[in-house]
Amino acid sequence: MAPRSSPPREELRKLYQTGNGSVRLRARFERENGDVVISALPHQVSGARIMEQIAAQMREKKLPMVEDLRDESDHENPTRLVLALRSNRVDVDLLMDHLFATTDLEKSYRANLNMIGLDGRPQVKNLRQILEEWLQYRLITVRRRLEHRRHQVEQRLHILDGLLIAYLNLDEVIRILRTEEQPKAVLMARFQLSDAQAEAILETKLRHLARLEEMKLRGEQDQLRKELAQLQQLLGSEQRLKGLIRKEIQEDAKRYADPRRCPLVERRPAQALDETSLTPSEPMVVVLSQKGWVRAAKGREIDATALNYKSGDGYLTQAQGRSNQSAVFLDTTGRTYTLPVAGLASARGYGEPLTGKLSPPDGASFVSLLLSNPEDLYLLATDAGYGFICAFDDLLSRNKAGKLVLTVPDKAKILPPLPVTDLDGGRLAAIGDGGRLLVFPVKELPRLPKGKGNKILDLPGEERLLALAIVPPERCLILTAGKRDFKLKPADLDGYAGERGRRGKLLPRGFQRVERAAVGE
Repeated sequence: MAPRSSPPREELRKLYQTGNGSVRLRARFERENGDVVISALPHQVSGARIMEQIAAQMREKKLPMVEDLRDESDHENPTRLVLALRSNRVDVDLLMDHLFATTDLEKSYRANLNMIGLDGRPQVKNLRQILEEWLQYRLITVRRRLEHRRHQVEQRLHILDGLLIAYLNLDEVIRILRTEEQPKAVLMARFQLSDAQAEAILETKLRHLARLEEMKLRGEQDQLRKELAQLQQLLGSEQRLKGLIRKEIQEDAKRYADPRRCPLVERRPAQALDETSLTPSEPMVVVLSQKGWVRAAKGREIDATALNYKSGDGYLTQAQGRSNQSAVFLDTTGRTYTLPVAGLASARGYGEPLTGKLSPPDGASFVSLLLSNPEDLYLLATDAGYGFICAFDDLLSRNKAGKLVLTVPDKAKILPPLPVTDLDGGRLAAIGDGGRLLVFPVKELPRLPKGKGNKILDLPGEERLLALAIVPPERCLILTAGKRDFKLKPADLDGYAGERGRRGKLLPRGFQRVERAAVGE
């Protein structure tokens, strides 16, 4: 049997405590010249089955780090499956954990320790109970063996006593045997022998009546008396008896034991890699159209506005990232949806509608697209003047129906999310459609996983928040009104500074109907 790895300590502990549980067997593997060589498989698992399972994942491009798979098993190496890796930088432990979780390289086996105990009744026992009962049974068995041997020694000594009496009175014994019709009874009466002693004398052959034979009997008698004394000591002392059992078990272990073929090894649980870990990391551009069609293109130099769109549709937004990341889509109800970039349609066509993969509420439309790292921060806000800061990880959703992140007041619209690159030093510029500008530190907004947020700008009546911009230190703000730009330097922004939630100050005449706010150098 090939050597195999075995169950984690927690599973052994459960089996030890309850007698009912499962054990895991893992394949054994080694690194050899940059390849992974699988040299042992779990019980009843064939190499052909493993090859089929791994090859299926390679065809589905779920193992991009594996370049080739070979079966080099022969009569000298009954199990030798070779995984050729694409690079020496591949984390072999993570790869094998994935294969343990997704193939038969690791299997669970149920164990039910149901046995008949010393009381003669079947019962599920834990390992402690089994060992305790076995030791008790072993104690009883060894005691019976020693008592049986003591009885044999005592019987033999009794016979030897009778034979020695015969040797000491050999002439008289021969006379009785030659002259008496019932020699057995006469011998018993003449020398006070027992029936067994007299029978032994009568069965003794003439050739054994030599002087040398008498010396052998006396030597045997001395040896048996020593053995009897040892037996008496063992049977009279519980400690000596347990010491004998311990010694016998150790001798049996030396004589019959061989190296463990399933070593007990404590390992971390096997865990399959997620799609992002299995997907090659390549630069990608994700494009979202006005009608909610999405597509992805490799590379960075993509002019998304020049792509072909369906009739009545057009460019809405785009985001740059990598193929092993996830894209987040935000709809008009404040819900976010997540799709892996690697699974998006190619930019060679029109793409595919998001409604084919997601289930937004009736009447909702997609308004924004985000593609970033889990720890990156974003500012979410509505034109009702409320907003908060959250991490990209808070926007991720596993459900097709998405999850509600931003609470949108009645008749309000969602503003484009802003990346927060400098939480401590950045300033938030908020412009209302009443022509007022308010500047305050962006860190004054709360960081929330979801909700409505806090008031950014006081908007009386029907006024709405028109635009937001996060201005880093030593950078300027450029406001566009019609065909004119108004540049506010850092010192100029200080004149519009105020507390969060205030009205702000009026912009100069001609720039009170701002169409766009951007950060300049």
